[in-house]
Amino acid sequence: MASPVPIPDPTGGAGLRARLTIPVLAYGGILMAVMQTVVVPLLPDLPRLTGASASAVSWMVTASLLSGAVLTPVLGRAGDMYGKRLVLLLSLALMTAGSVVCALTTDIALLITARALQGAAVSVVPLSISIVRDELPPERRGSAIALMSSTVGIGAALGLPAAALIIQYANWHAMFWVTAGLGAAGVALIRWAVPESPVRESGRFDVTGALGLAAGLVCLLLAVSQGGQWGWGSAPVVSLSAAAVLVLAVWWLHQLRAERPLVDLRLVSSPRVGLSHVAALLTGFAFYANTLVTAQLVQAPEASDYGLGLSIVQTGLVLLPSGVVMLLLSPLSARISAARGPRITLALGAAVIAAGYGVRIADSRSLVMIMVGATVVSIGTTLAYSALPALILRAVPATQTASANGVNVLMRTVGQAVSSAAVAAVLVHHTSPVGGHPLPTLHGYLMAFGIAGTIALVACAVALLIPGGPAPETGPARAKDVRPVADGTKMEEA
Repeated sequence: MASPVPIPDPTGGAGLRARLTIPVLAYGGILMAVMQTVVVPLLPDLPRLTGASASAVSWMVTASLLSGAVLTPVLGRAGDMYGKRLVLLLSLALMTAGSVVCALTTDIALLITARALQGAAVSVVPLSISIVRDELPPERRGSAIALMSSTVGIGAALGLPAAALIIQYANWHAMFWVTAGLGAAGVALIRWAVPESPVRESGRFDVTGALGLAAGLVCLLLAVSQGGQWGWGSAPVVSLSAAAVLVLAVWWLHQLRAERPLVDLRLVSSPRVGLSHVAALLTGFAFYANTLVTAQLVQAPEASDYGLGLSIVQTGLVLLPSGVVMLLLSPLSARISAARGPRITLALGAAVIAAGYGVRIADSRSLVMIMVGATVVSIGTTLAYSALPALILRAVPATQTASANGVNVLMRTVGQAVSSAAVAAVLVHHTSPVGGHPLPTLHGYLMAFGIAGTIALVACAVALLIPGGPAPETGPARAKDVRPVADGTKMEEA
């Protein structure tokens, strides 16, 4: 019988590199979220700067969404098989290369391609969480995983005002040079401070499964993200939706028959994993509505009778407390999970998100109450997002942590895409003319808050359905499941 493989504790006198492993991984997560956000302040001016249409410019956001959704489970699986640190470096290198291309061109086709490259960075967080499991002792994993999960909100809150300031006082290409420099620094820091995990799964990479998943997700997310613009009953949307169903059905059958599938569907079908993925989708929906609606609401002109007429820089500052709260509360979420279990933390987080939307419905005219409501939603998001990877790590083998977390992040991404489409549909159907231009009404915003709050309550109920009880073994993989790493580390059976 194989004994557990001892993984060296990097905190035990290994020096400065070991002490900085978690901060460096967190820096990578924040950088990923910043990358997703920085283009937002630039979108209104890009048609003028590039000579492209507004619909073409919108693909600057869609391209990174699609590539991130497709590449996250694929790169997660590659990390489990070929090395998590190696794939983590590849993800950040692609993001950095995308920033360099954006900094050097005004051609919209190249800009969209570069943004697709940047989408690869979405896999940084699930890969980092898997490294945390492999390298840290159990008593330190909870706080580290909670911090990594919070980097999504922290980076988003930091990225918006920082990008707006750079665009306001410098050439817009400077923003991408800054992200390129930050990305290069991230690559260097990870090479220096993060060890390569010896936990690997053997076998051949499922190329057919990766291509099938990519095709199905592209069709699905294109239909969801562009439905409002193209028309939900239009031929392209209907065709894409039908293609997504067909391709993903064939992909599902292939995964069930594959010897080494890209996604272990038998594992996904277990209540612990499957319900965690459903909760991730619902939580992603509920969380994303807060960011979308808050930014639009506070920037609406005062003539709308509810808007505050804030600039994009001021809007970023309004959202900044949410990011600070996520950073400060990540240790608390880890303590709750340690005391009560991650499913209770997830349920509590979803309930707090719903309470935050209750505040938004009660008062969305006062700047103070808007900030309070947005911050409460962020508190709930911190609790929920820190619990989701903890649930996954408790339910899957060590050799599948990156791919399983990648699927969980994919479900959050799908939830965010559906949230964006749903919020847009609600606001489009509740408009009134202001200064000759149609603007969403306050009632439309309140409906969006109500929908997001309801979805959060459903996520809470799903979380409570996740089986509890003691967690299975969360230590390293058994020796026979682990391949030697390139530096010659040997794994022996007892």
